[in-house]
Amino acid sequence: MRQNIYDDPTFFEYYKELRSTGITFNDFVEQPALKALLPDLKGLTVLDMGCGFGKLASYMVEQGAAHVTGADISSKMLSIAPKLPEITYIHAPIEELNFEAESFDLIVSSLAFHYVADYDRLMAQIAKWLRSGGTLVFSTEHPITTAKLDMEGWVEDEHGERLHYAIDNYGEEGQRSTHWVVDNVIKYHRKVSTLVNGMIAHDLIVQHIDEPESIPEGLEKMPKLTQERRKPSFILFKAVKK
Repeated sequence: MRQNIYDDPTFFEYYKELRSTGITFNDFVEQPALKALLPDLKGLTVLDMGCGFGKLASYMVEQGAAHVTGADISSKMLSIAPKLPEITYIHAPIEELNFEAESFDLIVSSLAFHYVADYDRLMAQIAKWLRSGGTLVFSTEHPITTAKLDMEGWVEDEHGERLHYAIDNYGEEGQRSTHWVVDNVIKYHRKVSTLVNGMIAHDLIVQHIDEPESIPEGLEKMPKLTQERRKPSFILFKAVKK
């Protein structure tokens, strides 16, 4: 069975409420950085892997994408995703998707690949599905964040002030278990070199890497986002198929 925390009733209600506020790390750090890496979307056929509530899929349609296929493991999230004629939703785990070769001009994924155990197979499939000259853009949790076996990195003083972020077990790749609203949320830690070399191995040419900080609006509405300069939460990649 693939992990599906997003259909857990407690987690889903929490996550839906959080994202509805529009005041999150996604809104002010990850999504602005991801959108900045997207190519001109006019006329493109797109695959959104881990599309969630469909907000990014809708955005890409608004920017001129001809068609977006959105895939997600969560039936609850897909049930409230925008229903547009240019979007087709698939209820399936990322690992079980199957498409014809050279089906897409762009493949995009927002904070989903750290849930996938077999990264090399994932990159092989993406390279197969992309057309020549097609683009891959994805974000994932930064390896600094996922490195420690307990995924608890901030060291605080007696007043709860954050002193520094501790990194350990960086070279020990593999499964991590953490508490995020619910217990035993499984993620996979990979070194930056593994993320990059996994693309190179499948003829994906890395064009850009970003470790984003907050946009100005985020610093006003979420002052704690200043910590992104001390320790990045996300890393993003843009690559093109030969």
